[in-house]
Amino acid sequence: MQESPVTIEEVREAQESLKIGLSHHEQKEFSEAIVSFKKTASIHPFDEKHLEELEKKLKVGKFKKQQESIAYMGCAAVHLNQLIRELDDDRKAQVPIDEQLMEAFKDW
Repeated sequence: MQESPVTIEEVREAQESLKIGLSHHEQKEFSEAIVSFKKTASIHPFDEKHLEELEKKLKVGKFKKQQESIAYMGCAAVHLNQLIRELDDDRKAQVPIDEQLMEAFKDW
């Protein structure tokens, strides 16, 4: 059974959700940031259980909200990067990827 390909709309939605999460995080609205980061990571998931596993690990570690937000931020950023990589060149050209995000992804 072949998985459906990543769509341009999914990449756009994930990118926007990540940007919203980053804005919330910068404003120290960590609960709202976590919601946005989780949304990002749940768009066209590559591993259906990843978020659930991350959530369990964070609960066991008893981290502060800011630390949880950073963990979900990393998860969301890696996920968006993978979504972008799944697009062929023609579809990548149709998605305006935020330049700051692309700069960050170059080193990954």
